[in-house]
Amino acid sequence: MSENYQVLITGANRGLGLEFTKQYAKDGWRVLACCRVPKQASALQELANTYSNIQIFTLDVADFAQVDALAQQLKDEKIDVLINNAGIYPDSSTHQINTDDWLDAFTVNSISPYKIATAFTPHIAKSSLKKIATLTSKMGSIDDNTSGGSYIYRSSKAAANMVMKSLATDLQPQGISVVILHPGWVQTDMGGSNALIDTKTSVAGMRRVIEYLKLSNTGCFIAYDGQSINW
Repeated sequence: MSENYQVLITGANRGLGLEFTKQYAKDGWRVLACCRVPKQASALQELANTYSNIQIFTLDVADFAQVDALAQQLKDEKIDVLINNAGIYPDSSTHQINTDDWLDAFTVNSISPYKIATAFTPHIAKSSLKKIATLTSKMGSIDDNTSGGSYIYRSSKAAANMVMKSLATDLQPQGISVVILHPGWVQTDMGGSNALIDTKTSVAGMRRVIEYLKLSNTGCFIAYDGQSINW
């Protein structure tokens, strides 16, 4: 890929976000890496010291004023690929669920991907590739839910899926394509050490899905290995 291409990644300080940043930077993309507290993001800072095509920005995805401010700061930039990666997984293993945690999860997992996508729509629309990718989870699939539990995470991801499906339709006239991604069960802080795949495998697979994303398959729910997922 050419250095002319540019990707914006949220939650770029660790896990999948950090791996996305590393892989795109290594391939010569200009990477706009966003995280809440850059000064504490030592791994991301180290990566930026290695690759001069990484630029780090402060962004709390739940702070919508901050989202608007960053969109304004980058108003002259073209963003070929926007990756909504940031997310949270509050504990909801029992029936005693904290409603504040539930609202926080909807803010971060469901509303913020919409806010970021719409705030940066002008940047994406004037780019060459015009793509939005949002990481959700197979746990947001109603069809796949055979084990119950995880009420907060499941519902927030199901909502994110619907938001992105609607955006895929609404943004199509502007030539923008949207994909909803399941990264697999990945060895991250969220996925745990018993997960089936590492971040390198997951991100490499998701990048292939993004690469082959077109207007003809916009709005699809696809796993890192290219398999379609039922809603």
